This record gives sequence, structure tokens and C-alpha cells, in this order.
Amino acid sequence: MNVICICLDTFRADIIGPGRKFSHAHTPNLDAFHGGSIRFNRAYGEGQPTLQVRRALFTGMRSFPWRYNFDRRGHWHHAPGWHKIPPEQDTIAEVLLERGYLTALIADTYHMFKPTMNFARGFAHLDFVRGQESDNWKSGDPRLVEAQLARHVRSPVDMARHVGLVNYLLNQRHRREKDDYQCARVFNSACEWLADNHTAGPFFLWVDSFDPHEPWDPPPEYADRYCEHDGLDFIQPGPAYSRGGPGGGGPGGPSEAELRRIEALYLGEVTLVDEYVGRLLNAAADLNLLDETMVVILSDHGTQLLDQGKFGKGPDELHPFNTQLNLMMRVPGGPADLDVDAFVQNHDLMPTLLGRLGMRAEWTDGEDLWPLVTGEKASVRDRVVTGWAGFVTGNAVGRASVRDDRWNYCTAVGYEDEAGDELFDLEADPEERRNVAGLHPEIVADRRTDVEAVIGQPLPGQMVEVCDAAPGPMSHWLGQLLKKRQG
Repeated sequence: MNVICICLDTFRADIIGPGRKFSHAHTPNLDAFHGGSIRFNRAYGEGQPTLQVRRALFTGMRSFPWRYNFDRRGHWHHAPGWHKIPPEQDTIAEVLLERGYLTALIADTYHMFKPTMNFARGFAHLDFVRGQESDNWKSGDPRLVEAQLARHVRSPVDMARHVGLVNYLLNQRHRREKDDYQCARVFNSACEWLADNHTAGPFFLWVDSFDPHEPWDPPPEYADRYCEHDGLDFIQPGPAYSRGGPGGGGPGGPSEAELRRIEALYLGEVTLVDEYVGRLLNAAADLNLLDETMVVILSDHGTQLLDQGKFGKGPDELHPFNTQLNLMMRVPGGPADLDVDAFVQNHDLMPTLLGRLGMRAEWTDGEDLWPLVTGEKASVRDRVVTGWAGFVTGNAVGRASVRDDRWNYCTAVGYEDEAGDELFDLEADPEERRNVAGLHPEIVADRRTDVEAVIGQPLPGQMVEVCDAAPGPMSHWLGQLLKKRQG
């Protein structure tokens, strides 16, 4: 049996399928896949964000707690867990390659390919699609993109304040048509690979799309579907772009029209991604592969779309809009329309895939989820523990969440948080807005022991990882150049 895994970055779990908060988003291909798949409705990350999730996906081993202090010279940024796969951990690509599978990785998630990373281990075919975010791909005089930048930030344009966006715009100067956009290039490459390799024997294809991660920069007509706008497009939003926040670097916060447009930019990018996911699924169908191919579609985390008033994501908001994952799969001979409501996590994927291929992965931290599908088990865990890395220098820090049917408990890891712990009662407060930690000290004490069991020490603990500042080389050069010109 073949395997195709499609991983989408920053794709919220409340978009695909009927009755979701953002089910008005135009995603016909993903909706159709969802309707005929095994749907794991309570999937959460165990260690987030981007790179930690993928390490656990590839190895079946937890990334949280942060316990490896590998050399990261030449790598940026230095968040906890932002490092290579440990050499003693086998990857699913290595396991399958040894068993005769043709393995392929096609991705524009550029963090996986930076210096000192080895996420390509075990892949016989590797296509690194260049140009996302601060990828060191296209250099150039920043003045080449000054007019473009002016459409995405407030005037007067201060290029030195927006170095990352300048880097991205230089990378995208080649675009002339829709197929030049990042996710289009990724999925078109995957379609070509399938055409060339589908008859070569069993294969394992991992397609990793950084979209719809920021910058939210779809073709304008895709955003116009949700909100037409003749003003600025803030394609690189974050917490500053909140109601009343100083978004864009100008005085005051963005207007309601600008906030709606930012959401539309994200949804437009979601729709673009859906279109190209559909191309790949159709290519597999046209090649008559679906009766002999397991197909998995998943995400690494979500993002805030004015949830609790903000855009962005991070350890301070360990709520489902950030921490919940999409996880859907179609397995030949398996159920075609099934909801699984047990708690599952990303490090369960490797043992589940290998189990369907007749292989055991007893060395992993994750669980084979197939007994949940067959009904042999009702659950594999009663609670999920999620650690989200903080983007700071010094000893590794972040926050952790313990989630069960009734409660979501959040606490600091690696530092003392003066604000204290958080506890949300999911029955009384499903949107997780009211901290009731002070009313339930016994629940707080119990959940603290769950986190301490994972990190292997009393909270707040101290991780061995030490994170130092390391800007990307292109951003570093651009910053120096722009500051010199300003001076």
C-alpha cells in the first residue's frame, strides 16, 4: 500500500466540515475529503509550533519537553525544540526506505531545510520549493520592492521596521500567475512526481505546504471572495493587529474594515490551498491510485482570527484555535465516513501509519490509533499535554496545556509566571475566556502533576536547551543595509 501525507501549516481545525466556525470558507476539495474520511475530531499537538510538530510526526517521539541542546549555528530562529531530529531517533522515511518504499518529500516549509537540520533523512527524492517567508533565496536591492511594501504597511514606509516582509517580497518577485504562488508550486511538483513515480513500486510521499501560514498573500481575487477592500492589505498580521492595537506601525489600531480584510486574506489563502490540494487528489484518482493508497491530510496548529480580539499565535493562547489539529485519513478497506472523538496527538501518526503497513513501532511515544477506528478501544489517553515554545533567548521557556473533557489547564514552563496558572471550565465557558484557577485549587494541583510527569521535574522546571539570538542571514544583511541608508 502506498502512502500520501499532506501537511498544511497554520490551518485551523474549525474550517473543514459542516457546522464549524469558519465552514463558510470555500474549501470544496477538503470538504469532500473530510466527508469520506476517518476524522479524528480531537487531535492536538504535543509540542508546538512548526518544527516541533513535524519532528514528532516523523519520529513518533515527543518533542516536548525541550531536552536537546544541539549545535544550531547557522540556524534561525532559536525557539526551544527548534533543532534537528536526534540521531538516535528513526524517521518514518528511514523505516520505509529500508523496507523497499520509494520515499519523497516535497515542501516549502523552509525551517526543515535550514543549516543543521536533517528533516530530509530517509527521503530518496527531495524537492525544496524555495521562497517562503524569510527563506534565504532571492537577494536584491530593497528598493526593488518598496512600492509593493507600501501596499502592506502604513505610510510613511520605514523599510528597516519590516525587514522580514522585504525579504519575502524579494523572494516573490518572480510571480506572474497563480501557478507561481508557493502552494501551487508545491502541489504541482507533487503531481509531477506522482506521474513519474506511481508505477515504480510502493511509495511514501510527504507533501508539506507552509501555506496558509503568514504572510497571508493570496491572489487578490481569492481574498475578495470574502471581503473586497481598496485599502492596505496587512499580509503579515500579528498580535499588534488587534482591536485598538497599533497595527501596521501607524497611530492607533486597524479599522474594522481592515480587520475584516486581514481575515479575508487568510481565508483566501485557505481557498487557494484547497484548490491545489484538490489538484493532487485528482491526480491520484486519475492515476487509479486511491484503491491502493492511504491518504492523510493534517495540520500542525491553527492561528487566531480575532479570537479574543487578536491575530497571531503563541504560548500565551493555548486554546483550540491554536492547538487543535486537522487529522483526516482514507485507508483502503477502512471506514469511509467515521468520526473518532477520542483525544489523539501528532506523535500518534507514525505508529498508526506503520501499523496499517504491517509494521510495528514499539519504540515510539505515540499510540497506534487504529483500535479507535475499529472500536476495539474507546480511548488511548484521557488527557492531552501540549507544550508551546516561547520565542526568547536564554534557557528554554514556554507554556504547557493539559486538556481533558472538562478542563483546560495552562501553566508556565521554564520560568515563573507572575500572572499565575490558568484554568478554563469547558462546560461553563466553551470559548475559554474566564480563568477560574482560583476557584478550583484541587484541579490545578492535579493538572500540575501531569505537566511535571512529562517534564520530569517540579514546575516551573529548567530545560537543558539554551536558545540564543540568531537572525536569518538575509534579514541580517537587509537590516544592516537599511539602517546604514537611514543613517
